[in-house]
Amino acid sequence: MPGPIVISMGDPAGIGPETIAKAWDARVERGLPPFVAVGDRRSIARVWNGPVAPVSDLNAVAEVFPDALPVLTVEDAGDIVPGLPDPDGARCAVRALELATGLVRSGAGRALVTGPVSKAQLYKIGFTYPGQTEFVAERCGISRDNAVMMLAGPGLRVVPMTTHVALADVPALLTIDLMLAKARVTARAMVRNFGIERPRLAFAGLNPHAGEDGALGREEIDVMRPAIELLRAEGIDVRGPLAADTMFHERARAHYDVALCPYHDQALVPLKTLFFDDGVNMTLGLPIVRTSPDHGTAFGIAGKDQAHPGATIAAILMADHAATHRSRTAALA
Repeated sequence: MPGPIVISMGDPAGIGPETIAKAWDARVERGLPPFVAVGDRRSIARVWNGPVAPVSDLNAVAEVFPDALPVLTVEDAGDIVPGLPDPDGARCAVRALELATGLVRSGAGRALVTGPVSKAQLYKIGFTYPGQTEFVAERCGISRDNAVMMLAGPGLRVVPMTTHVALADVPALLTIDLMLAKARVTARAMVRNFGIERPRLAFAGLNPHAGEDGALGREEIDVMRPAIELLRAEGIDVRGPLAADTMFHERARAHYDVALCPYHDQALVPLKTLFFDDGVNMTLGLPIVRTSPDHGTAFGIAGKDQAHPGATIAAILMADHAATHRSRTAALA
């Protein structure tokens, strides 16, 4: 039997513990595979009165999962209070992420789901990575530049080619080499994780109306079109650059499998508008499957029984789907 999905709880003062517990509540209704939560067990008890089963071995997860939420507890996180982040909680989140990543990397777990963390709190304790993605990539022996963030909902997948940078810096960062690297990783991942034999990639233009043939900017002409031609020469199905304001409605989305966007909000605004409660962040280019619910710690509602588990459930299901597909592909190789 394959190992369980491994979920790091994220910041224990955030909504991660609550959404994981609510996902377990929905395990039968949503057909969820066995999963184990890694983190501070007490943070779950503070927001949920359901059954918890402490485990020390992932081999026990499948047996206890039908009747209780399996939890692998990390070192004491201090006196965590829902909604009140502190350095102890941030340290707990890092320890949980480290342990969960190691378990999946070793093959004991079949996929990794990471709960939301507070970057501000992580930076206070000396965390030197831009986010969890870069941390996981390094632990997997992958350059952070080769780890590609994809956001996905039931009817849309998007890849921001630049992420957490100022908008003014995007034109200089949007190079032919960047586009080639992001597109290649994305195309391979569509095959490996989703079984799309010939994925269709669509590039959003940087400028309004995709530059209007240079009248509104030359990035589409000088950078994007040459990159697209090189990708086509490699046999990758690529279209664009497309006007971003007309490529995300339902009919347009039927013509591509994933959209690659020059900057962060261009990708995330349509995804979160359409699929706010069930958006998933998946890291492409890793030797393991890693997903995350596409929302933050939501400290303002932590401990108030208001957190929606939809994105956590979607992250578990997408991780399960990708891990299953990878296993089947490996068995046929």
